[in-house]
Amino acid sequence: MLQRDDLVIKDAIPLDSGNALAANKVLRNTYLLLSLTLLFSAGTAGIAMASHAPPLHWLVTLGGYFGLLFVVTRLRNSVWGLAAVFALTGFLGYTLGPILNFYLGMRGGSQVVMTALAGTGAIFLALSAYAVISRKDFSFMGGFLMVGILVAFLASLGAALFSIPLLSLAVSAMFILLMSGMILWQTSEIIHGGETNYIMATVTLYITIFNLFLSLLQILGVFSGDD
Repeated sequence: MLQRDDLVIKDAIPLDSGNALAANKVLRNTYLLLSLTLLFSAGTAGIAMASHAPPLHWLVTLGGYFGLLFVVTRLRNSVWGLAAVFALTGFLGYTLGPILNFYLGMRGGSQVVMTALAGTGAIFLALSAYAVISRKDFSFMGGFLMVGILVAFLASLGAALFSIPLLSLAVSAMFILLMSGMILWQTSEIIHGGETNYIMATVTLYITIFNLFLSLLQILGVFSGDD
């Protein structure tokens, strides 16, 4: 569990790259909080699925996401930041419920969902383990990833607005590559002291896992042969 002294979250404390103890503490707290938020979002997704909640309008989804992300960023140095993280991840989990119901209603949908879930877990664990064990510095990827995510996000909006299935599929493939890079980059930042705030590290990794799962789900759904 989170230690009492761990709740005093510092965003810009001096951290020497060789200070393994400090880096390991941030890494440990990040993975613990990430595990809790994934369980919480799974619970809110289950509630949405059980209640057969309709999909939220994409403007509501984007507004809720960016609004809660702003709150998390503002509160990242306080205990209230933890509550904001759960609010954000719970909201995203809820938006996932109707999507999962859609795929589960497909022929072979259960296999698609389980394969996407297993693939997401395998990619995250493998890349995280590689970054931790190799201790390579992937900070050089930061700028490229930010630009790539912006381009992919704009392309996804275009695919949704103009109903271009092939572009949507290409964006999903792009997101898989970008999210894989984000796992390496964020884990490396924690290990080498570039990220000392475990709340922000948790949010980054959660969003990475969320987008990775959705992208795999879409690609697998298309190739399942069910319209």
